[in-house]
Amino acid sequence: MMQDVDFAYSDGTVALRRINLGINKGDFVAIMGQNGAGKTTLIRTLNGLLRPTNGTVFLDGQDISNKTIANLSQKVGIIFQNPMHQLFSNTVEEEINFSLKSLDISKEEIKSRINTILKQFDFIRYRERSPFNLSGGESKKLAIASIVCRNPDILVFDEPTLGQDEKEINFIINLLNSEITKGKTIIIVTHNIEFTMEYIPRTVLMRGGQIVADGPTEYVLTNQNLIKNTSMVLPYIQQFKIALQQVGINIPDEIFKKQDVIEYLSEYLKNYSLDVKEGSN
Repeated sequence: MMQDVDFAYSDGTVALRRINLGINKGDFVAIMGQNGAGKTTLIRTLNGLLRPTNGTVFLDGQDISNKTIANLSQKVGIIFQNPMHQLFSNTVEEEINFSLKSLDISKEEIKSRINTILKQFDFIRYRERSPFNLSGGESKKLAIASIVCRNPDILVFDEPTLGQDEKEINFIINLLNSEITKGKTIIIVTHNIEFTMEYIPRTVLMRGGQIVADGPTEYVLTNQNLIKNTSMVLPYIQQFKIALQQVGINIPDEIFKKQDVIEYLSEYLKNYSLDVKEGSN
C-alpha cells in the first residue's frame, strides 16, 4: 500500500521517513506510537488529504497520486479523532444525507441507507436533533455513521475509544466485528494499548516517522525493548504476567488476553488446591 513514502510539512518538519507498509484486504491493524510518531500523517496520505513528498501510495494496486480526494473517499473512509472536524449539518439525518449525496446512488437508495444507519446507530430518536446538541460519545458515533453509511472498502479510525465510556467502547467493538465480517479493511490509530492487545491482531509501531515494528500484536506489545524504545508502557495484563512469574507462576506466552489469563489462573489455582489437599492427606 505504501512504498518508500516520505512526508515533510511546509515548515520543514519531517513526519514520515521511508515508510513501506502493506495492508491486505480484510486486515485489521493498529497503528501505534507516541505523539509525533507520524501516525495521523500516515493515515492522511491514504485518501489524498496529504500527498507524499516522496514515494508512492497504492490502493487496489493503483498509484493514487492522480486520483482526487473525492474519488479516494469512496474507497477509504477516515473517522477523525475530533468529530467536530467532520460534522456541520443542521440535523443528524441531514449529516448522513450529505455524506451519501456525493455517491452515484439513487434517491431511493439514499433514503434506505439513511434509515438503516439511523437504526443501526440508535439515532432514530435523534434524527431531527442538531449534531452539536449531542453528547461527546454520540457525536463520535455520528461521525462514524457518516462514514460507515458510504460503505467504503477501508475504514480508518483515529483514536475511536478516546473519551468513550464502556458502553460506547462496546458499541465500537461490535461495529468493528460487523465490518470485519463484511470483508472490510480496518486501520485504527490508537494510544489505547489495552484495547489493541485485546481486539486487534496486528500492530504497526512507529517512532520518529518510521515503522520500527510490524507484526502480531501479542509479539509487538509484549516486547519490552520495543516498548521501552518507543516510550510506551507494557499492557497491564503483561505486567501482571511478569509479576506472576516472579512468584513462580509462569503463564504461557500464547496466553495474553485478559479472559484467557483469568481462565488459566482459575484452572491453575484449582489444581494447586487439589495438590495441597492431596499433600495434606
